[in-house]
Amino acid sequence: MTGTMPAMSKQMQDCVDACMSSHSICEETMNSVMQMGGQAQMQIMRALMDCAETTRMCADMMMRRSPMSADMCAMCAKACDTCAEACMSMPDDPQMMRCAEACRRSAETCRVMAGATM
Repeated sequence: MTGTMPAMSKQMQDCVDACMSSHSICEETMNSVMQMGGQAQMQIMRALMDCAETTRMCADMMMRRSPMSADMCAMCAKACDTCAEACMSMPDDPQMMRCAEACRRSAETCRVMAGATM
């Protein structure tokens, strides 16, 4: 074994990029939600935390070509969809709308990768 991995497909690289983007914006959005306070935001915060962690792990697994990547992508798509829905509950907040958009993009690319062979 030479220790080199084949180059990532464009499809996989797009998914990694989308996941890392969602991870970052979810982390940023958590700060906004914490500043708002209130019990109603707890559900949004949980969705943001789940999405941030899942997208980071998903990207990591794809980059190391884990044989469990497809399963992780399927779970990640669900977490991203849930987060996008939670963010959409505050349509007047520009940060929430940016987060929802990034999460939708990640969910879309993860669904594609969940059906792909790694």
